[in-house]
Amino acid sequence: MNRTVYSIDGKELRNIELDDAVFGLPVNEDLIWYAINNELANKRLGTACTKDRGEVHGSNAKPYKQKGTGRARRGDKKSPVIVGGGTIFGPKPRDFSYSIPKKAKRLALKSILSLKAQSDALKIVEDFSIESGKTKDLAGIIKNFGAGERTVIILKDDDPRVKRAGANIPWLRFLSYNRLRAHDLFYGRRVIVLETAVKNLNAFYTGAEKKPVLTEDNGEAAL
Repeated sequence: MNRTVYSIDGKELRNIELDDAVFGLPVNEDLIWYAINNELANKRLGTACTKDRGEVHGSNAKPYKQKGTGRARRGDKKSPVIVGGGTIFGPKPRDFSYSIPKKAKRLALKSILSLKAQSDALKIVEDFSIESGKTKDLAGIIKNFGAGERTVIILKDDDPRVKRAGANIPWLRFLSYNRLRAHDLFYGRRVIVLETAVKNLNAFYTGAEKKPVLTEDNGEAAL
């Protein structure tokens, strides 16, 4: 699949090859739903907590005698049926996170990339950096590709200057090519991928990246 590479001014520069194994797959909606729900579950704090009758502050004495009053029997003021008493089967702190197979997560991310490529929501832009770290410089670049929509920029590496420049833009998200998030990627109305990031994505998700090799001399990893 060939796509056009644009300059930061929005002009066409050249074509680049997108690997069909990453950007041309059939969209697997089930896996996308699975991956997004996994990310949302892993972000849950699980700090909700209620007190049962053993944790509520109060006396253990009966509020009135057992018989002779004509009223219902009461144990103590901490009973769950009395206002201010304990909670029955209330939430307690828990961990909502769980893991999914790595192959399933990778296939879900490739499905989202394919979906964005097929719907023309994906734009490839030449590599750039914001040396000044100012928001207005980055906003001027994004404006050439449509501003105001939820936008995701996939970086070739962890560029702190670009991230600093976009920190004040509420509808902008940054992702590194090797640390994609299904939720942000799927709900991004526009996905901007740097040119080098496209090459890295092609290699990373097809297993073509160089792997560390141990030398016989010192056992250190060498690429």
